[in-house]
Amino acid sequence: MTDTTTGWPAVASPDALAALLAEQDYLPGDGLAQAAYLALTMGRPLFLEGDPGVGKTDFARRIAAALTARFIRLQCHAGLDITQALYDWNFPKQMLALRAAGDEHADRSKLLPGLYTEEFLHRRPILQALNGDRAVLLIDEVDRADDEFEALLLEVLEDYRVDIPEFGRVEATVRPLVVLTSNRTREVHDALKRRCLYHWIKHPTPDLEARILRKRAPGLEEALSRDIATGMARVRGSTDVAKPPGVAESIDFARALAASQVTSLDPSTVRPALSTLVKHHEDEEPIAHLLLVPGPRQAD
Repeated sequence: MTDTTTGWPAVASPDALAALLAEQDYLPGDGLAQAAYLALTMGRPLFLEGDPGVGKTDFARRIAAALTARFIRLQCHAGLDITQALYDWNFPKQMLALRAAGDEHADRSKLLPGLYTEEFLHRRPILQALNGDRAVLLIDEVDRADDEFEALLLEVLEDYRVDIPEFGRVEATVRPLVVLTSNRTREVHDALKRRCLYHWIKHPTPDLEARILRKRAPGLEEALSRDIATGMARVRGSTDVAKPPGVAESIDFARALAASQVTSLDPSTVRPALSTLVKHHEDEEPIAHLLLVPGPRQAD
């Protein structure tokens, strides 16, 4: 059922939203379903921070699928400007139209208004999200963009509309669910954060990570999923590892083991799959050692 005031599916509670996400193989940790539920019902952007690999980007994809919404992604980078984020004009097509019509019109200046219509407008991610049915707009790694882009976002997120001088106003009929992510390579301005609801995504507990691994790695044995999750907790808690793997990497590791029909962690099974976890050569030995530390196995 659709909420007529927001244009989004009516979700009864945070638990109901968590159940919808679980159907998309995404198990939200503590507080994430609540924050997303509030963002959805209040029509506010959701600002997600957390270590790389904890599932920030994947969350936006999965909630779009859970709510049957379009998924639109804007990857941020230094120098990102209005033509990449909002809109641009198809200049070559405008020139061709002007030349084609020029033979019949002595005064080409009268043709100019006709060159700034929907036919010639390139809608970039933000404008795409404002147009049409419900959409989840992911503004990924906003900390990599410049201050000027943050100022642009402040303006857009104030009223969910854009004024294009040559074209007119574009205003959302259904407000998109905007998800901003940051890896904290720099501090995002407080003015932008104040527009948003905020949530820090932590690494999952071993129990939750084991459940995630079984969801995302078909064929993985339950006992092995627990051993991997326990090992990952040791890896992330160690000061000997420069770049601890995130959940995305542990999923890849679990899939590699499941594909090889591995049932236990030992040197012969861990080392061939280390390429899914290790991103720096110096971390290879510490990660292998920490995964293979013997420990008590949880009771079924």
